[in-house]
Amino acid sequence: MADTTRTDAHSEDYGTELKNQQSAAAIENRLRQRSMDTRTSVKLGENVARWVITVGGLLVIVAVLGIMVFLFRVVMPMLAGGEELGSVRHQLATDQDVIWINGDEFQTLGSVVGTEGRVITFHVPTGTEVSREEFDFEGATVTAVSGTLARDRVAFGFDDGTVRFATIGFDSQSTSRRNMPPGLTELDERDRMLDGRVFTEVGTGDFRTLSAVSELGPSEQISEFPIVAIDYRVGGTRERPVLAFATVDSEGAVRVSRSRVQLNMMTGEETVTTTTVEAPPLPLEDGVSVTAVLLSGNADRAVVGADNGFVYRYDLRNFDDPQLAERRRVGDEGVAVTAMTFLSGEESLVVGSEDGSIRVYFRLQTGTDETTDGRELVRARTHASMPAAVVDLSEAQRHKEFVAVDAEGNVWVIHSTSDQVLFEFARSGDVTTESSAMIFPRSNGVMLVSQGGEMEAWQYRNRHPEVTLGVLFGRIWYEGYDEPTFVWQSTAAVDTAEPKYSLVPLVFGTLKAAFYAMIFAAPIALMAAVYTSEFVHRGVRATVKPVMEMMEALPTVVLGFIAALVLAPFVEEWIAAVLLGFIAVPTGLMIGAFAWQMLPARIVLRYDGMPKFLLMGLSIVVTAWIAYNLGPLFEDVLFDGSFRAWTTGRIGTGTPFMFIILLPLSYMAVAWGFRRSMGAAFSAKMRTLERHVAGRLDALRWLALFFAALALSYTVASFLTLIGYDPRGGFVDSYQQRNALVVGFVMAFAVIPNIYTLTEDALNSVPPHLRAGSLATGATPWQTAMWVVLPTAASGVFSAMMMGFGRAVGETMIVVMAAGNTPIMEWNIFSGLRTLSANIAIELPEAVKDSTNYRVLFLAALTLFLMTFFINTLAELVRQRFRKRAFQL
Repeated sequence: MADTTRTDAHSEDYGTELKNQQSAAAIENRLRQRSMDTRTSVKLGENVARWVITVGGLLVIVAVLGIMVFLFRVVMPMLAGGEELGSVRHQLATDQDVIWINGDEFQTLGSVVGTEGRVITFHVPTGTEVSREEFDFEGATVTAVSGTLARDRVAFGFDDGTVRFATIGFDSQSTSRRNMPPGLTELDERDRMLDGRVFTEVGTGDFRTLSAVSELGPSEQISEFPIVAIDYRVGGTRERPVLAFATVDSEGAVRVSRSRVQLNMMTGEETVTTTTVEAPPLPLEDGVSVTAVLLSGNADRAVVGADNGFVYRYDLRNFDDPQLAERRRVGDEGVAVTAMTFLSGEESLVVGSEDGSIRVYFRLQTGTDETTDGRELVRARTHASMPAAVVDLSEAQRHKEFVAVDAEGNVWVIHSTSDQVLFEFARSGDVTTESSAMIFPRSNGVMLVSQGGEMEAWQYRNRHPEVTLGVLFGRIWYEGYDEPTFVWQSTAAVDTAEPKYSLVPLVFGTLKAAFYAMIFAAPIALMAAVYTSEFVHRGVRATVKPVMEMMEALPTVVLGFIAALVLAPFVEEWIAAVLLGFIAVPTGLMIGAFAWQMLPARIVLRYDGMPKFLLMGLSIVVTAWIAYNLGPLFEDVLFDGSFRAWTTGRIGTGTPFMFIILLPLSYMAVAWGFRRSMGAAFSAKMRTLERHVAGRLDALRWLALFFAALALSYTVASFLTLIGYDPRGGFVDSYQQRNALVVGFVMAFAVIPNIYTLTEDALNSVPPHLRAGSLATGATPWQTAMWVVLPTAASGVFSAMMMGFGRAVGETMIVVMAAGNTPIMEWNIFSGLRTLSANIAIELPEAVKDSTNYRVLFLAALTLFLMTFFINTLAELVRQRFRKRAFQL
């Protein structure tokens, strides 16, 4: 019997398969016949259209790949690193130990100063002596030397306690070809020399003329003992420069002198006022020696290094009463401080030690009681250690770079901000003699001269030393900041400030703007699409949908203009009414819905369509008007009369705002609890009543749930306040006029048409038999929409959401005009932001081509491109999953 049953089943399956094959063959025959009957012009049109679409699609792919390749080509040189261009080595004709060196910005001339005052100027590429001059030190021996950042002003300390100042620089002029003097001596294929001048032909055909400038000033008695350390700085303004120097003598006495130069702009006369103070003595133990001293340009602080591993910081802000503010260990026990320097800007102190370590310290306002001024030196960076003791440190003039030389002749060029060793050079010849190094003014070369006069120079190219992947996407401890952080600040008020190129705040701002825009846009667009697709009259839908699609044609620059000049000031003035509107508008919609539900059936059937739509709109307008008028009272009751003052934390508690935020969640929780406990009984009761009576009962139920949600939300908010939670300082903080709330409003207005149109089309594409089947089983239209139509169209709905999100991520003009353009990382809805696209629009027009800022902006564009690609890929994967589920229906 069982075998017979299996045989019958097999025969039935075989018959079904045969019928399907016959049906497929019949369909194929009909298609072939129809193709034979089709006119040749139609076939030609179809073929042309197919080829046009195919070629167009391929061209789109090629265009996208081309854009990506172009972005990569612009960005990659920024991460490629530097290259060494060449080096020279010469022995200078000097019989004095070299104590100071300088070079011009063109790497043409260099100058060295000997211990007895001989100044030799030489041609860097060939080592040829160009000129020499003798400074008369009057028999004194130089015991200390230092110079300004530009290295053209030098201070000498002597064994008799005197100090002398000198100018050792270069003069640059332009000489036309017809004015070139005869008798020039050719130095190399580029340069010529005559009477201490070097002529270099430039691109215009004229000649750049360089010559040395040397001048020695009179001596000043500072101490009765030899000067063992000195530093010389120039600060202030061009009209009122401040000349300052600090000295330490062999007895450990620290003295600081400051000269203020006041220039009479009418007569050109200079008035110099010099003040000298003696700082508190250094607390040095026996046998401890001072190794270096540094002074800030404005003479408001001095730092002394010693061979016991400590530095001593003086607070000189009150110049008449200097204070020893801090004693800080900067090296390991028993490891001497062998070299110190400030980076350009004098905010970073670089300390080199006997063990080869190189550390960078910031002076930060920490409020500590261990120092007299509440500030302390904090180690911010630890660079790679050199193989031997650091013997010399010299900072670059234009970047946060410095060159370090160790006792074994290693010469390293280090960029402090990016924490990378840019180049590693090595001395040749006798590396046991001490040497001095400097970075040429354009940061494209290093010159080193040993005490014996052996000169070596290296030329290199590194256009983007301040950028690494760590700088772009990691936390960096910048000058003036309390800790490592993400910062974007490509330009500053002063040239000495370090550029900050972190893209993380821009990525964060992009996601923040898109997030708040989608919070407003997604529910509104989705509910509107469900309403017009499933509930509204076809005549109303024929009007609403074109209007929504026309909204997409509004220029975003107009929306940004309105947001910045109209909406932002309005929201700032009526912020309490706006917050109340978040409750009033949904409430008005519910009131309109229940009012319509309570009408008799004959009226509902007669006026369904546009009257119903107008009733809903009128209800929303009325409740919004009520919220507008109750705004001041709402602000007085919940926020102590000033919402802006409340956001700063000066008044009130966090309960009112949490009450508003938790209200939707509380309503959902109460509604869920009612449905789980009494939902079935209430639904059974509703089915026994007439329509308008059931509507009134349902409205009463909604009111009860609403007031229960109010009570629950306030209770939870009060409990959170009781346990110490306050939203202020988190996603709520001080109010700024152009903020994420305004951006969310306006960007949602721009995004809603995209989401609405695509979602509505997806819902309408659901087969009608699914709706009919659901309604036939007794489901309500709402149940059909939520549990049948919406899941079936999930792939299209999700695609619409992701299209809207992508639209928000790439938005430019709205965020440029309404977001405040502040690249900060906080979720505060009342603060501004800066997005990747807005940053490109703001800074690219002023970026110098091929500069670091220029390439970083293109990297921002590449990042935005990759973000969009990732979002679209993820959306497609999720959409395909939804689509497979829909096909199963």
